[in-house]
Amino acid sequence: MKKKVLWIFLLLIFPIFVYAYSDKIIVGGENIGINIKSEGILVVGFYKVNGQNVVSDPKIKAGDFILKVNGKTVADINELTSTIEQEIQDNQVELLIKREDKEFSTKLSLIEQDGIFKTGLYVKDNISGIGTLTYIDPETKIFGSLGHEIIDNHTSKKIEVKTGTIFDSIVTGITKSIDGTPGEKHAKLDNTNIFGNITKNTQYGLFGNYSSNLPGKKLVEVANKDEVKVGEAKILTVLDNDDIKEYTINISKINEYNKVKNIYFEITDTELLEKSGGIVQGMSGSPIIQNEKIIGAVTHVIVDNVRTGYGIFITTMLEEGES
Repeated sequence: MKKKVLWIFLLLIFPIFVYAYSDKIIVGGENIGINIKSEGILVVGFYKVNGQNVVSDPKIKAGDFILKVNGKTVADINELTSTIEQEIQDNQVELLIKREDKEFSTKLSLIEQDGIFKTGLYVKDNISGIGTLTYIDPETKIFGSLGHEIIDNHTSKKIEVKTGTIFDSIVTGITKSIDGTPGEKHAKLDNTNIFGNITKNTQYGLFGNYSSNLPGKKLVEVANKDEVKVGEAKILTVLDNDDIKEYTINISKINEYNKVKNIYFEITDTELLEKSGGIVQGMSGSPIIQNEKIIGAVTHVIVDNVRTGYGIFITTMLEEGES
C-alpha cells in the first residue's frame, strides 16, 4: 500500500512538458530584414587617444555589455554619451558591465581631446541583417526564423534581445558562393513595413510574435523527427525580388543527437546552383519540405563544399518558440 502511494506522489511532482505548437503551420520562405537592439551597449573594440590606450583596465573586454554609467541605466549610444558627459568626475565614470551571466562594476578613465572626453571604446547598440522566415504558428502567431543564433561579427558574442523587429525586404542580387568563400544575398530593406517583434535570440533560431496579417497560405503539416528520411526534399527561399521558389536537395544523413545540425544535405537543383553557386548567407531559415510536410530549416553552409549544408529539425524550432 505504501509503495502505491509513493509512486503516485512521484508521478505528480515530475514536470510534464507539453508544447502547444500547432500540427499544421504556415510555412515561410520569405526574405526578411532583421534588426535587434541589444540588452546593454556592446563593446566591440578599442582605440587610442593622443597615442594613449584609454582603457587600461583589463576588466573591460570586447564582447562586454555596458548597462549603467554611475548607476544610471543607458539604453543606447546617445544615452551613453550624454550620461558620461553629465556624470564625469575627475575624468572618470563608473560602468556596470555584463559579461555572460555575470555583472560587475569598474572605473573608466577618459582622456580629453579638443575639449571632448574620449572613452577609447568602439561600441554598438543594435545589429541588422537579413535572413529567411521559417514558419508562423497560426494559432499562437509565434514565428521562427534562421535556425541559429545571431552573433556580433566583431566579438562572436550572442546578442541579447532588448527589442527587435522583422520587416519587409526584397532581394536585389546574389554574390555566388564558391568553395572556401560563402556568398550572400543582397537586399533592399523596408523597416517601416514591420511583420513582427523579436523576443529571443537562441542557438535554435530567432523567435517572436507575428504582428502583421497572416499570409493566406495553405497550412502544412509538421513532421516528427522520425519521419525525416534520407532522400529527396525541397527548400523554399527567395533569390530574386520577393519570389519564393522551391529548389531540390538530397538529404544524405540524419543526426538526431546534434542540437542543431540534424539534417545533412546537398543542393541538387541546377537553377539554384547556377544562380547562387550553393548555399549563401541569407538562406538561413529557409524551410525544408519532404513528402508535403515541413521537416526543418537550413542553418549552416559547409565552407569547403558550399553545395552542402545542415538543417535543424522543425520540431526543435517549434519547441523553442513555444518555451
